[in-house]
Amino acid sequence: MKLPSFISNNLILKITSLNSLVVGTRLIISLIVQNLLAHYTGQSGIAKVGQIRNLSNILMSVSSLGVFNGVVKYVSEYKNNQAGLLKLFSTVFVFSTIATCLLSVFMFLYANNLSHWLFFTQDYSLVFKLLAVVVPFIAMNRIFNGVINGISAYKINAKIEVIWYTFASILMIVSLYFYNIRGVLLAIAVTPVIQFITILCLFGKTLKEYIKFKNLSFRTPLLNALLGFALMSFVGTVFLNFIEIELRTLISDHISENEAGVWTAMSSISKIYMQFLIIIFPIYILPNYAKINSFEAFVKQLKKIYSSLLPLVVTGMILVYLFKNQIIQIIYTNEFMSMAVLFKWQLMADFTKFLAVVLAYYFLSKNAFIYFISTELLSLIAYYFFAKTLILSYGTQGVVIANFIRYFCYLLMVIIAVFYYFRTVQNRVS
Repeated sequence: MKLPSFISNNLILKITSLNSLVVGTRLIISLIVQNLLAHYTGQSGIAKVGQIRNLSNILMSVSSLGVFNGVVKYVSEYKNNQAGLLKLFSTVFVFSTIATCLLSVFMFLYANNLSHWLFFTQDYSLVFKLLAVVVPFIAMNRIFNGVINGISAYKINAKIEVIWYTFASILMIVSLYFYNIRGVLLAIAVTPVIQFITILCLFGKTLKEYIKFKNLSFRTPLLNALLGFALMSFVGTVFLNFIEIELRTLISDHISENEAGVWTAMSSISKIYMQFLIIIFPIYILPNYAKINSFEAFVKQLKKIYSSLLPLVVTGMILVYLFKNQIIQIIYTNEFMSMAVLFKWQLMADFTKFLAVVLAYYFLSKNAFIYFISTELLSLIAYYFFAKTLILSYGTQGVVIANFIRYFCYLLMVIIAVFYYFRTVQNRVS
């Protein structure tokens, strides 16, 4: 299918439109899966799925020591530099080997403890033992995805996403039918293997061009350069998902596990529509920011991004708000209708998040770790503090309000940090 000229002539819209096909496919599949989960496992089942997904996100970051954005950045810079690529992937190989070994042992030995922490029972310890075996696949998927994004291979990325997500969802549905929530959690645990096989089948030959596996050595020539990315990932991914786990537990303790499921369902809907935007960051924004060194060029690129995407973002969010009741009924059940009051605050938070992250990604592209980490960390601390405070007066809605406050503060901090960064750079030059 040929894209309209105004889209094909705008790389941002071109990537976004292709991504929309991917997200649209995932959206349909996700609607089916979420609906079945809601009917067969109820609100408490949705809460449990949220817990295991948060843990999976933590493992995805820690298993590769958070070097995903570093791989994207340096692959985009070293595309034609085999010596640079060898240094990069040798360092990444050391990072991931150490991290996966420690994580696998920890997950296996403390499976009972992890099951009790997330689900208040040891009945799901098998899930964590299975995750211990799968950890290496999680790490490799993250690294390989970094290569895909680094060379901006958005077309092949679209194929990979659709295929592995489809097969993973089929496995989840079958497991749900035969084994209920336990089967779903086990299916989620093994999906990284499906993703790994898909990447190798569709992208294996290209990977060999960038990663010379036979030449990798147990050395860390880019240790200092990648440590900053590891720290950023810890704050941005590990800390965030840990807080979400704690907030879900907080809602379960203060209100009920069912209400925790409602909050998880709201977060899931948010992540579904935000997928239309998230993929543009590592594929387009990060590689392009890496080439920008002046404030004028940054503002020019910023205007291009905002002018291309903001109309889509605003229109999409207005439609989501207007049809929120229908969305709840289609995806979930009437038991989840209390979620409707959360949409306003969640959409406001996501819109503010989009504005802020577009700015913050410049810090990633320039290894300006202190700016990225400090703003992200302060916003997460604010999120947890306001959530614990507001839940006492507003219940679950208070947690979502806290999320909006978090991103509003984050946007203000990032704006100040960007101006300060460029002023500092200009002073150094002069």
